[in-house]
Amino acid sequence: MDKEFWHRKWASNRIGFHMTDVNPLLLEYWSALSPQREEHVFVPLCGKSEDLVWLASKHEKVMGVELSEIAVRSFFSEHFYTPLVTQIDSYHQCYEFDELQLYQGDVFTAPLEPVELIYDRAALVSMMPSQREAYVQRLRELLKPGGRMLLITVDYVQAELAGPPFSVDHHQIQQLFQGMKTTLLCRKEVDPEHPKIAQQKLSRFADEVWLIEA
Repeated sequence: MDKEFWHRKWASNRIGFHMTDVNPLLLEYWSALSPQREEHVFVPLCGKSEDLVWLASKHEKVMGVELSEIAVRSFFSEHFYTPLVTQIDSYHQCYEFDELQLYQGDVFTAPLEPVELIYDRAALVSMMPSQREAYVQRLRELLKPGGRMLLITVDYVQAELAGPPFSVDHHQIQQLFQGMKTTLLCRKEVDPEHPKIAQQKLSRFADEVWLIEA
């Protein structure tokens, strides 16, 4: 993950990756984790996602980590929340409001507690291929025994587009999460008129939804 790349994106408001509504794939497939209200949720690289609000309505505690302070502050101001802000160290701040606990800082070093549930919509696919193993190891450390993860990835011919988001295919998922149970819940191919196909001239593009079980 190129930190400066993402800081520039947020500073210039070039955030086409941000969804203004709750991700429909989250709404459709979260139940596949058999989630319980008392189970805690971790959302890596959360941005100012509306998914956080939806998850907080379903769970007692939702923790997120976001590199950009602009994104974190925007999330709270846009929802008219006034968080308690704690400076943890030189590199991390914690913003707390009701069920939400957002850490501003690096996902690899933020002082997080292990959780039962993880929701990764755009974190793995934003990691440089060379960083994926270290990132997945971090997720393993943060997922309690018996924990479950809803992972959303994209699959396309990597040579046709520089990324991010980067393509993570079925074989790579199996390698990265070796020793864990991986189940493909959904694969949604876009049609030929979709901007990813028509404008980027890709031969294929698909969203994939995975259930990962520790």
